[in-house]
Amino acid sequence: MKELIVKASLECLDEVIDFVNKELDRNNCPSEFQGNIDLAVEEIFTNIANYAYRPASGSAAISIAVGEAIVIRFEDTGKPYNPLERPDPDLDKPLMERDIGGLGVFLVKKIMDKVDYTRIENKNVLVLTKKCGC
Repeated sequence: MKELIVKASLECLDEVIDFVNKELDRNNCPSEFQGNIDLAVEEIFTNIANYAYRPASGSAAISIAVGEAIVIRFEDTGKPYNPLERPDPDLDKPLMERDIGGLGVFLVKKIMDKVDYTRIENKNVLVLTKKCGC
């Protein structure tokens, strides 16, 4: 796996997206996957940047491996939080009656083939997997 460690800050979002895209390009991954993967990476990294260390700051490690599947791993030592425990939003409710938040993680779960969370050695670890046959 290739790894990038950055400050968990929105200022680093472009660097994270570029890191992922370079690895996808290097492995000749189909372009139709790139936009969706960028959306998923942006959502997860933005959540880490906005919530993991609040009000303090910290870092995030992003790893990627490309083979028969694209596997992207996010690690932070911020507050314990499993985004997969949050219920999916009720899309049948009128927009003004819906709870705030949760739509981004819901979209990530729809885009990716598999999303896993674990808390290991004081770290939040979220792994996204997308089959692609690169």
